[in-house]
Amino acid sequence: MELARKLDEHGKPAWITVMVLSFILFWPAGLAILFYLIWSGRMRCWKNSYRSHWHNKRSRHAHGHHAHHSASTGNSAFDEYREETLRRLEDEQGEFENFLDRLRQAKDKSEFDQFMQDRKDNPRPADDQAATDSPGA
Repeated sequence: MELARKLDEHGKPAWITVMVLSFILFWPAGLAILFYLIWSGRMRCWKNSYRSHWHNKRSRHAHGHHAHHSASTGNSAFDEYREETLRRLEDEQGEFENFLDRLRQAKDKSEFDQFMQDRKDNPRPADDQAATDSPGA
């Protein structure tokens, strides 16, 4: 891999130039070089930053809210303050979600009670209902 060492000496622009020229001249060779660059890690910005960014997002969602609790800053006072603040915020979030549930239930009950009151105030006479329901009318 003498060619790879020479290209490494010139850096990423050399690799990108070779890849683009390979795509122009013979696209399977360009594709092979692209895969080689990704696999070997020569394009570190592709290999590390994108994957680690995606992995960090995925791990936060996979582990729930408590994924951020495990990282220590090295400052114990700040870590305690952060843990206490995050715990308080999570408790407040839970209380707020409960409040929203109670609010939705109250709204649903109010709408249902209004429907029942309207139905009670405006009953349909049995004769009118039978006439509208019969197929001959």
